[in-house]
Amino acid sequence: MLQTNSNAPSFTSTNQNNETINLSDFTGNKNVVLYFYPKDDTPGCTIEANQFTDLVDEFTKLNTVILGVSKDNAESHQAFIKKFNLKIDLLADTDGSLCENYGVWQEKEKNGVKKMGIVRSTFVINTAGNLVDVEYGVSAEGHAAKVLEKIKSL
Repeated sequence: MLQTNSNAPSFTSTNQNNETINLSDFTGNKNVVLYFYPKDDTPGCTIEANQFTDLVDEFTKLNTVILGVSKDNAESHQAFIKKFNLKIDLLADTDGSLCENYGVWQEKEKNGVKKMGIVRSTFVINTAGNLVDVEYGVSAEGHAAKVLEKIKSL
């Protein structure tokens, strides 16, 4: 698992519009909130995406971009964004490499059944490309507001 005060793993992924997004696009000029969630249009993931959308203007004022990541494809992300009028970019990590590099693809247990899946996690990356906050296993409700407070203290 990743630790604070280390370099964020670089990444290249496509967003909901099939545009290529690189971590290096933001290095030197924006903070990045990179949050991983299990699946588009599921209850917890919808709460989290809506709450980040509700606060997106506050994050923007703090020179911060929000990037959500799941293994869903761009078409699924487009439908999710349209259904809830989301105002954040969603990265399509269809091959799972981004999830692997950030250590969020883990064995999970639900109702006694173990299987691999994305552990809801958030990484705050400063303008220098360093991890300033690392949180695995977050709860969706109220999480965006907690992340905003962390950004305010940077």
